[in-house]
Amino acid sequence: MNKSRLASRRWWYIMPIVFITYSLAYVDRSNFSFASAAGINDDLHITKGMSSLLGALFFLGYFFFQIPGTIYAERRSVKKLIFWCLLLWGGFASLTGVVTNIPMLAVIRFALGVVEAAVMPAMLVYISNWFTKSERSRANTFLILGNPVTVLWMSVLSGYLIKSFGWREMFIFEGIPAVIWAIIWWFSVKDKPEQVSWLSEQEKKALAAQLEKEQKDIQAVGGYREAFRSRNVILLCLQYFFWSIGVYGFVLWLPSILRDGKSMGMVEAGWLSSAPYLAATIAMILVSWASDKMQNRKLFVWPLLLVGALAFFGSWAAGTNNFWLSYSLLVVAAAAMYAPYGPFFAIIPEMLPKNVSGGAMALINSLGALGSFFGSWFVGYLNGNTGSPAASFIFMAVSLLLSAGITLLVRPRKAEIKPKGNVSLT
Repeated sequence: MNKSRLASRRWWYIMPIVFITYSLAYVDRSNFSFASAAGINDDLHITKGMSSLLGALFFLGYFFFQIPGTIYAERRSVKKLIFWCLLLWGGFASLTGVVTNIPMLAVIRFALGVVEAAVMPAMLVYISNWFTKSERSRANTFLILGNPVTVLWMSVLSGYLIKSFGWREMFIFEGIPAVIWAIIWWFSVKDKPEQVSWLSEQEKKALAAQLEKEQKDIQAVGGYREAFRSRNVILLCLQYFFWSIGVYGFVLWLPSILRDGKSMGMVEAGWLSSAPYLAATIAMILVSWASDKMQNRKLFVWPLLLVGALAFFGSWAAGTNNFWLSYSLLVVAAAAMYAPYGPFFAIIPEMLPKNVSGGAMALINSLGALGSFFGSWFVGYLNGNTGSPAASFIFMAVSLLLSAGITLLVRPRKAEIKPKGNVSLT
């Protein structure tokens, strides 16, 4: 069998679908920042404090419903779960454009979080069914690239849509593609390699044998309770909580931060908001390739989070009087925060067996959602009450420093990985 042909075929069939699906999820969680900068607060009489809470409500729904959805995906079907999520989140996203009061907006923001809750860990489960250990960091990165790449083009598109139509039409237009993609997803996706017709029987057996061999290198874990009590899982939950504070404090409020720092229209804010995500995309690709090549995950996580923290400190020190220096450091911070995602999400499937790794990833991602809720709410609160982003830069920098420090404490244990495993987490 030609292994390279097999690998190539899986990448070309699976990754475009994975990338587009997660991209559409990200449109609906990040375009609220543009509406906040473009008039939704005035139209609905939303105070600055309430605006930060409404932006963060998405992550509260995301936190509560992540683990149940992921367990369904792990035990039953990723395909069915994502299909219904796509339909629902597209519908809720478009409904945001017709809200007339704050309670209605709050309900929709929370509901969006609920229906998108299991998407990330379910897609990680899906990837683990199709890609081997030596490929997983790159595969995870192609999934998570949907995040910065989407914010890159969505920042520009949202700026133009708001300028041409308004914030209501922006929400309506940007929710429709998810509903259309749900139909394409249903007819394009199979849960397991053995279910597809575009792999030969020999290719299916070879892939199954390799995935099974990798599982033998990981000691069995009795169930979710034992996995969730693992020292490493607890540390990674804390690490991802603080990391997400920095990421989503940045993502949700960047357009407002830019407009406060320099007088500009929504189109210019959109273009400037896109540059950090272009840098993040390039950094993610390079780091995931290096991580798979060296098979050392932690080395490509904590140093980059440290760089992100230092960049936020630098942006704070530069201040609003040095807009372009401060902005350039924000570009560096974005690249450094996003680059470690692929290696990070490759750690758990290489540390825990398949029967519990999906649930563990959901637990970690749900704590990340809690960090996202707190970060997006508190950054908005600080910006609104201080009148500048200085305090929020310090807050995000400290959060990333804590995340980097906790990463250094993660160690593989004999109870989780047998000594013959060849992936280093150090």
